[in-house]
Amino acid sequence: MATKVLVPLLGEGVEEVTVTKWLKREGESIEELEPLLEINTDKVDTEIPAPVTGTVLKIVAQEGLPARVGEVLAFIGKPGESVESPRPAAAVVQGAGAGQPPTQAQRAGARPSRDVGFISPVVAKIAAERHIDLSEIRGTGLSGRITKTDVLSFVGTGKVGAPGQERAPAGDRSATRVAQAPGDQLIKHTIIRRQIAEHMLVSQRTSPHVLTLMDADMSKVASHRLANKEDFERDGARLTFTAYFIGAIVAGLRAFPTTNSSWTEEGVLVHGAINVGMATSLGEEGLIVPVIKSADNLSLLAIARAVNDLAARARARRLQPDEVRGGTFTLTNHGIGGSLFAMPIINQPQCGILGTGAIQKRVVAVSDADGNDVFAIHPMVYLSFVFDHRILDGASADAFLAKVKDTLEKWA
Repeated sequence: MATKVLVPLLGEGVEEVTVTKWLKREGESIEELEPLLEINTDKVDTEIPAPVTGTVLKIVAQEGLPARVGEVLAFIGKPGESVESPRPAAAVVQGAGAGQPPTQAQRAGARPSRDVGFISPVVAKIAAERHIDLSEIRGTGLSGRITKTDVLSFVGTGKVGAPGQERAPAGDRSATRVAQAPGDQLIKHTIIRRQIAEHMLVSQRTSPHVLTLMDADMSKVASHRLANKEDFERDGARLTFTAYFIGAIVAGLRAFPTTNSSWTEEGVLVHGAINVGMATSLGEEGLIVPVIKSADNLSLLAIARAVNDLAARARARRLQPDEVRGGTFTLTNHGIGGSLFAMPIINQPQCGILGTGAIQKRVVAVSDADGNDVFAIHPMVYLSFVFDHRILDGASADAFLAKVKDTLEKWA
């Protein structure tokens, strides 16, 4: 019997992947553990190896389409060996648990009057809760797939209601399209770009974003870095300012634990672990946020090593799915490109995100040894803290940011 190649479990909470590229074609031979295809989840590309040696008899999953954990991707066996004909994933409404039929509520919301193709569990859940007929929604995902952003945008139009209520027609959505003029160039969205766009839109609709801003004197940090840079390099770590920012964030989260939390309908969930994500640029493709787990248990040297390792492997596309999950707070160092100030978007479902600008020498008023006010040139940085106003008020947010600032200014 031919061997099934299944979507593997790539980490806790990973329910769905996207097939990005087949490395073998039907009829080609393959060795055990030789890469068969590439999949993407949470902006991380992963190669799936062949479980056995043989011939690729049938490819089931199509490039660019999603597949759920446990679904059949392909069959490998001997030439001429018969294979099953699994029901294509794109024709299944994925509203319930694996192997379970959808509930009545899910059928009501997720089984529309026309075939809408693959529906993810998240989309099915929202549709069921809001009593949405998905046939009224135009999908903007790959191959016309309906995404969570599409559903939330539809909700924003107010055209949803309780079961049995008459719904307004979806209407003409051509107004959202942009006419392509001669000389224009259409750059197709990558999977990562689509994921970023969806995540940003959902975040803006989910949390009331509020910004508070302070500037910090980086003189003590700069002196400490200069004095310890060579020692860290001998220990195999490049000491960057990012490590100091993460260390200061940890101090702030320790002092004000509610900042290390997530909003739930039952209450504010304060996380026991401090897992700090660091936004890392992937060039024109976008960015990814690898997570430093249990950062509160790490020394500055260990944080520096983690920053170096995760950033290098992120840019080399060698991260594992678990390494971009589980963050409880995020740092985005937009100052790397010279930016002084920014208002970042919260990385859901976290409470807040800290943006750090470029460190710039500025003239500031300080006190000399005799207590007199004098002008001096100091390295300064703007700290932009964007927080979920459902969780924090202004005073709490300012207290957290003041702790981050104080930690940087008194570094020893």
